[in-house]
Amino acid sequence: MRLNAWLARAGVASRRGADELIKAGRVTVNGEPGQLNTFVGASDDVRLDGRLLAKQQLAHVLLHKPAGVVTTARDPQGRPTVVDLVQHDARVVPVGRLDADTTGVLLLTNDGDLAHRLAHPRYEIDKVYEVECRTRPSEADLRRLRDGVELDDGPTRPARVRRLAGNRIEVVIHEGRNRQVRRMLEAVGNRVEHLHRSGYGPLALGGLEPGAWRELETAEVERLRSMTRDSPGRARGRGRAGYGPG
Repeated sequence: MRLNAWLARAGVASRRGADELIKAGRVTVNGEPGQLNTFVGASDDVRLDGRLLAKQQLAHVLLHKPAGVVTTARDPQGRPTVVDLVQHDARVVPVGRLDADTTGVLLLTNDGDLAHRLAHPRYEIDKVYEVECRTRPSEADLRRLRDGVELDDGPTRPARVRRLAGNRIEVVIHEGRNRQVRRMLEAVGNRVEHLHRSGYGPLALGGLEPGAWRELETAEVERLRSMTRDSPGRARGRGRAGYGPG
């Protein structure tokens, strides 16, 4: 495992923060200064400022994100964060983002490799949203959403869309652009009044109350891993598309 990933999993810092610690000469591996390209094995001695570090166990947490909470580890404006809600022994960080006003399923983990794969559009992880619109979308609006709409950062990929009761629809996307669902509705002349993510891949909230969290079961983690495991056809058939927050 690369040293910055090892430090992140040890709960020392994010990967970017770990890079700064390494460049500052504060990290040693088996008594030698660590480098950005240093790889760490299971038996290696890793120290920060002379203090021996132990790698944390992998942790995977499902949070029912409430409204008014930001999806980050810390907020310069002092708003509550999802990391504040998850009082876990391991240092877990969110996979992708939800707007402060958006509620629902959010995964937090210290499993950097899995988080990276889940965020990449090549694996087409379903993100299921229940959308309450300002006005009732027309059938033409739904067709446009299904076909893909033009946004300022390019066209969206086709979405799965179905009508729910009243002004509500369900939208399933694989991309994770900033405020994507809200912008998609604006592109068809509507506006989101409330946005709730009801599913992320195989994960659903069940009876989890807003603000509550639980550890993922082993079978759920294995399901996420299997969904992001490269097959020969997938590896040959897809390029490295850009990706952003969910």
